[in-house]
Amino acid sequence: MDKEILQAGRNKDQHLADSALFGSVAQQDRLKLALDDMYYLLSRDYPQKASLALVGNRYDLIRRQQLALQGMSCSQQQLENRRNKELHNGDLKNKVVYIDGFNLLILLETAYAGGFVFKGLDGCYRDISSVHGTYKMISETGDVLIRIGNVLQQLEVQKVIWIFDAPVSNSGKLKGFCYELAEKHHFPWDIYLENDPDKYLIAGDKLVCSSDAWILDECSTWFNLGAWMLNNDGSKVLNIVDPQPTL
Repeated sequence: MDKEILQAGRNKDQHLADSALFGSVAQQDRLKLALDDMYYLLSRDYPQKASLALVGNRYDLIRRQQLALQGMSCSQQQLENRRNKELHNGDLKNKVVYIDGFNLLILLETAYAGGFVFKGLDGCYRDISSVHGTYKMISETGDVLIRIGNVLQQLEVQKVIWIFDAPVSNSGKLKGFCYELAEKHHFPWDIYLENDPDKYLIAGDKLVCSSDAWILDECSTWFNLGAWMLNNDGSKVLNIVDPQPTL
């Protein structure tokens, strides 16, 4: 998980500013062209940082647009690897699911609060929010957690294990809040705080729910829970950017 976590993407003022960067057809067409170029370069082993700088300069993208582009892009090799390990909704019955906590929670908070989220080549939705040492619950937090719990019950998972970053301030309060919701709604949840959640999630034979690129590249199996929820609850989400590049 990107440890530079800002509340920007969950802030309504930032949502308005992002409308100028991502809201128009012209801006999204520009992202589509940039994403085509990123895929071409990354698939030929060009470094991500250099590729992002080159493509960003070519299309005159500012930092937030480059962050969105980075989240959407991957190489052909990464795409094939992720697809080979991806499970589908019918595969989750009676399984233990490990959730990359802040990754999923902030994505859905951002989406349901009206912020922009971006569909990547791998089918994952990503936001350009981040957490920098602290996390603050917002008005959507409880609703998002309940939605997640209900969806996973519908998918008949056996158990859900939430993994949050221990060093992030307020993660302990969030853990307690999750347990309160689990007791009230009878969700089969355990919540762990880990100093290095990314490495914890890829260790062993875990079924992971995350959109973090490194985790998807390194984990054993994964389920695209964020996309499953947004694709099946689209009426609640206003600002999805899906450039649909030509591969």
